[in-house]
Amino acid sequence: MGTVFKAYLQLCRPANLPTAAADVLAGLAISGLFGSLAYFEFPNFLNSNLLLLVFASVFLYAGGVVLNDVYDFELDKKERPERPIPSGRVAYKNALVFGYALLFIGIICAFLVKLECGVVAMALATAILSYDKVAKHHSFLGPLNMGICRGLNLFMGILYVNQLDNWLYALIPVVFIFAVTLISRGEVHGKNKLNIVFAGLLYTFVIGAVIVLNYFYGLNEGVSYLFFIVLFAFMVFLPLIRAYVKNTPQNIKKSVKAGVLSIVLLDAAIAVGFTSIAYGIAILLLLPLSILLAKKFAVT
Repeated sequence: MGTVFKAYLQLCRPANLPTAAADVLAGLAISGLFGSLAYFEFPNFLNSNLLLLVFASVFLYAGGVVLNDVYDFELDKKERPERPIPSGRVAYKNALVFGYALLFIGIICAFLVKLECGVVAMALATAILSYDKVAKHHSFLGPLNMGICRGLNLFMGILYVNQLDNWLYALIPVVFIFAVTLISRGEVHGKNKLNIVFAGLLYTFVIGAVIVLNYFYGLNEGVSYLFFIVLFAFMVFLPLIRAYVKNTPQNIKKSVKAGVLSIVLLDAAIAVGFTSIAYGIAILLLLPLSILLAKKFAVT
């Protein structure tokens, strides 16, 4: 039983799930929900609606990665036979039902919070299925579709208070995840230096976009968010440079892993522009959890 449970956990990519929660928490900050917090005041997350929205995000993400493996079954039999489905530890049909059940639970959780959040959750589920079934096979549409999924995840949090004026923030994860997905194209065979250079330029754009948007739209007049931006830059650029210098699948995987996990830092930087630095630290605490889980479960 323990082996079967672990196999289902592997399908869900546990290390990635805290990053999905971070997106929603950043969206809630952008919505202005926690704008009244004092500089070092920690937020109270013990609110049933807030928790439901975080769970909605986590379930939707988990469902997406499970179904990604389901629809990659034939390819994984050749390239990644150790994964739960091709290895036979999880039956194909069981994984299919499991993935769709997770998406359904995520959508229901979002609707229980707010109609608008539920509608965005449905759009997110549609984007997830679009990526898993079709878009990931295209060199441009795949990364763009994946980025849109992250953007909708952030937007779901923003809509908690209907703060449509700040919708531009939802474009930041679109661009960033587009870059990370571009890099991931070399995870199996390597040789993706051109993608790495382009990703580096997009990373730079993302950093600049956070600074500009926080300046014009942020509620917090301080620059404490720059602390998180600096950490983010170190976390994404160091492995990216290594992957360029030594363009091997192993280094590329490390760069992709860093990119996925660093979303927590990016979300914290965005959030602090609208609320207390303590709120950013609360999001940051999700990073060590992701890193710990990444030692036991695959990120990509």
